[in-house]
Amino acid sequence: MPRLLLRFEGLALFVLATFAFAHPGLSWWLYAALFFLPDLSFAAYTAGLRLGAATYNALHSTLGPALLVGLWWLSNDALLLGLAAIWAAHIGFDRVLGYGLKYASGFHDTHLGRIGPKSAGA
Repeated sequence: MPRLLLRFEGLALFVLATFAFAHPGLSWWLYAALFFLPDLSFAAYTAGLRLGAATYNALHSTLGPALLVGLWWLSNDALLLGLAAIWAAHIGFDRVLGYGLKYASGFHDTHLGRIGPKSAGA
C-alpha cells in the first residue's frame, strides 16, 4: 500500500507541476525540450555506483525545484517558475513509473523498492 500511495503522490506532483508550468505562459516547447533533462544524470553511473546514485538523487529530489521556486518568489522571474515546474513534473513522472531515489548498492535499489526484471512488485 505505501508504494501505491507514493506513486499517486508522484502523479499529483506531475499534474500540479504541469499546471504550474502553464501559469507564467512559457512555451510548451521548453517543457518538451527540458522534461527528460534530469535523466542525463544516468551518465554518472559510468563513474561508479556511489557517484551515480548521488548525482541521480541530486537531480531527482524535490529540493532543487523547491529552491528554484524560492528564487522565483524573490525575483518574480517567470523562467525560474517554469524550470522548477518542469523539473518537479519530471520527478513526479518518474515516481509514477516507480523510479525512486537510488541507493549506492545499485541503480535498481530505490526508496520505492527494487525496480527492474528482479523487482518484487515495485
